[in-house]
Amino acid sequence: MTYGEIIEKARGNVGPYCKACPVCNGLACKNTVPGPGAKGTGTGFIRNYAKWQELCVNMDTICENSPVDTGCDIFGRHFDLPVFAAPVGAMKLHYGEKYTDLEYNDILVSACADCGIAAFTGDGTDPTVMEGALAAIAKFGGAGVPTVKPWNMELVREKIAAACEANPFAIAMDIDAAGLPFLRNMQPPAGRKTVEQLRRIAEWAGRPFILKGIMTVDAAKKARDAGAEAIVVSNHGGRVLDCCPSTAEVLPAIADAVGGSMKILVDGGIRSGMDVFKALALGADAVLIGRPFVTVVYGGGAEGVRAYVEKLRAELSDTMEMCSAHSLADIDRSMIYGF
Repeated sequence: MTYGEIIEKARGNVGPYCKACPVCNGLACKNTVPGPGAKGTGTGFIRNYAKWQELCVNMDTICENSPVDTGCDIFGRHFDLPVFAAPVGAMKLHYGEKYTDLEYNDILVSACADCGIAAFTGDGTDPTVMEGALAAIAKFGGAGVPTVKPWNMELVREKIAAACEANPFAIAMDIDAAGLPFLRNMQPPAGRKTVEQLRRIAEWAGRPFILKGIMTVDAAKKARDAGAEAIVVSNHGGRVLDCCPSTAEVLPAIADAVGGSMKILVDGGIRSGMDVFKALALGADAVLIGRPFVTVVYGGGAEGVRAYVEKLRAELSDTMEMCSAHSLADIDRSMIYGF
């Protein structure tokens, strides 16, 4: 199947909330929860996508005519693309009845590994969300990153211990999920965490700890102080707070502040290989992409994942060729118009 055919087929498999739009820009689902939208008006999701589209690249083809290399090394592993599938959970609640979390993660984790990238997996109030994710990661040799929500510390420790049994190459926490209502209402309290609490969580992980949900320079420095080896610049896909800047807007300052001391990933509104190029030019080491991976799994399973990854690879390679970059290390801010 072509990528277009996969998107068309997905429309019959997702729903009623996700519309499997040709371009996932947040407009059709902006405040659908359950669903892929936001608890507020959804302006954060929309802004994330729009700001990447506003950035323009500087074309320059006067250079050596040699092949481009889209590969990167992160956490001691080589990846063919600087792209990870972002964590998504509670598939039947948000995306329809076609897949359980275990079925979705079985497809996603294995297909991403086969394509030379890796998947972050999700968490939720239903314990089977994390259990399914960990089962898939263990099944495929630890080729994934389980993402634990900021529950109360006792539950976090239980979840981290379970994650370690799957032997993933890294463990993440989406600290920006602190704004989700179901965490606020928990007893004992769940949600926001201090630097000291995060330091303990990083120690429990015992492997690279990634803190997802960083939107300011101060937060990035606190994540570094807490022992995180990487951060994800993210506002939870624009789901948790209206009137928040886009990840593209805050990324350069964060990269300038901590880029030499930890890996920087960015999530939110990235849809194409050219968007990946822009993110790397602004200072990211790699990107996370969420909803489009859901769509291609629902539209074509592992074949859908392969089609989308190949699309990203071709777009990134083409942009690098047209902007005088032979490797990811060559990509810098001078290749973005106006910087």
